Amino acid sequence: MNFPETYEDFRQSWANNQQTAISLYVAKNQTFIANLLPEQAVQMPSMQLAYILEKRFGQHDFYHALNPENTIASPVQNHENATWLKTVNMVGINVRTIDTFWNVVKYSLTLPESQSSIHLLPIWECGVVASLYGMASWNINPAFFDAELAMTFPHLNTVEKQLKVVTNLLHLMGKTVGMDVIPHTDRYSEVTLANPQFFEWLQRKEFEIIDHSENLHEKVQMSILDFIYQYGGTFSEYYPRQKEKFFDNKVFSEENRLRFLFGEKNNLEGRTQRRNQLISHLFSQGYEPVPATMAPPYRGLEVDNREEAKTLDEDGRIWRDYVITKPEGMSRVFGPLARVKLYESKNDNLDWEIDFTKPRFEAWEYMAQKYQGFASQYNFDFMRGDMSHVQMNPNVTPSEKSIYYDIHKYIRKKIKQEKPFFGYFAESFLAPPNTMAYGNEEDHLEGSDADTTLGDLQSMVVGTERFVSEFARYHHLLTTRKFAPNFTIMTADKDDPRFDEFYLKGNEIRMFMGLFLTDMPSYMALGFEQRDPHPYPAPNEHYTKLYVFQLSKGDKATHGKYIWGQNGKLFSNLSVLKTISDKISHNINNQVIDWLIKPDPTGKNKIISWTQKEKPQYIFVVNLDIENDIQTNELKNIESINLAKHYYSTIQNNNEEANFDIISLKKAECRIYEI
Repeated sequence: MNFPETYEDFRQSWANNQQTAISLYVAKNQTFIANLLPEQAVQMPSMQLAYILEKRFGQHDFYHALNPENTIASPVQNHENATWLKTVNMVGINVRTIDTFWNVVKYSLTLPESQSSIHLLPIWECGVVASLYGMASWNINPAFFDAELAMTFPHLNTVEKQLKVVTNLLHLMGKTVGMDVIPHTDRYSEVTLANPQFFEWLQRKEFEIIDHSENLHEKVQMSILDFIYQYGGTFSEYYPRQKEKFFDNKVFSEENRLRFLFGEKNNLEGRTQRRNQLISHLFSQGYEPVPATMAPPYRGLEVDNREEAKTLDEDGRIWRDYVITKPEGMSRVFGPLARVKLYESKNDNLDWEIDFTKPRFEAWEYMAQKYQGFASQYNFDFMRGDMSHVQMNPNVTPSEKSIYYDIHKYIRKKIKQEKPFFGYFAESFLAPPNTMAYGNEEDHLEGSDADTTLGDLQSMVVGTERFVSEFARYHHLLTTRKFAPNFTIMTADKDDPRFDEFYLKGNEIRMFMGLFLTDMPSYMALGFEQRDPHPYPAPNEHYTKLYVFQLSKGDKATHGKYIWGQNGKLFSNLSVLKTISDKISHNINNQVIDWLIKPDPTGKNKIISWTQKEKPQYIFVVNLDIENDIQTNELKNIESINLAKHYYSTIQNNNEEANFDIISLKKAECRIYEI
């Protein structure tokens, strides 16, 4: 396993030896292309990618997948449930960092078989600040269209066809593919404006909220009809003049309503201008969707009257931020977002109280049908639930949770009717009770039928007592709860200057544990493989988080494309681990592990070791201390290690005859022994 060690060496190696590396992949001697930097992979010409995939998978299967009218079966198609998600190694991709959906396939050439799942961050048109999580419509984001692909294969002339072909090819490559499920939109999205009844509204005058009553959406509906009366529809077709009929999807379909309000789907500029006109009309009357909130108490808003909380937009409109009236530690208002209104309110919403006994059935079904449509059309295998930690009921969560307990639960259940194997990966952080959600977050995850959850290991420095103790807690939850916490390496929204300290050291440990803890799922964001250590903040273009939105001004602005790291040493070390995974994963995949040295709940003992419970073939050892060598007799007392053959160390000479000192581990050292 000889790999280059510098960034330039890798670039040169690919230039000089790419045919050899490709031939090993094409011949199925490796499940990924070694020595190929992700940065180089996404620059690969489409014809070269087509050649590689055609040679590996055969002409028939490749061209069958390249037809968007066809559907390539999911690798988990025959699973009766979603338990597969509980041990999968997933990679999250912010498509904006690599420009197009097509480049996801190119990037996937760098992933070994053991990293068998792809999570696509939100794929829809964006609203304010172009945030991926503030969708402006249900249309697939046209920015992710690949012009070169369309020139190479002219039948792939829409972004929708390209996305379908990408999921086909990822399935052909053995990867499952997932989408985000988002229970909110951009505050003034086409979705909100075409369906005011599915959202909560307020009316503001300067610094005062003058109305936030239960049925304020009816006044908004009348205002939208007034707008049509004043400015006309985009077509001279008949439309219902009564709000009860105009906004009834059974009488006047949402498709027709969107077309009438905003224009043809393929005219993005025209739709945006028309939407902006309608926003100005509503804004002049003080009507705004209630912004989404996070963390208890969730409810109760007032206008933030500070000068710095005022925004003047390019159309001269003055916007005000909102704050929680009685905030707690994690309370936050997301000004650009509007959450779907899932329940009726108490007492005409006078005190901002929700009546959780009265779900708004039509809103639940609307959201479920939308996401079921995407899961079916693009053949997704799982959903990542955005803001799954939201649990707004201040009462103790009931032991018998109805289908209307959680919107992600409801959506997943709807999709599972067609896809029994469809999984639910929850975005929650396993925070203490009543911190990010009311009640116990673990109970909430079980109540919402989550298969896995993100957790928060990515927000801790490897080897600290907090990291070790939390990892011990996560693995305990894995064996005692219905959901599985992830061993999360890095996420796209933690690759941010604020979190540089997490990735200064210990990154090989993160990948080692992610790949070889076979009874635990893992999650890694694109960019981790080459990420430079940043003792001091780098320019914004070096962070994937800052491409979740698009800002041209301010401290979060980016100018130009995402810049990959040049950490050749890290990429070399991780390439070795991926190659080892290729060689041994078929012997250990999905096996329950047997702890030889358990993670210490107090976080003080930094040595962990495990093997496989049923068919032990390899022993893994990790020194989680990234600052100190450790002398220990614990390993010497494990009989199976004394009888095993030294296989690999991240620190020491790795030839087969190497003599590892069992009682001495270097700082951050990871070892493998073969039984």
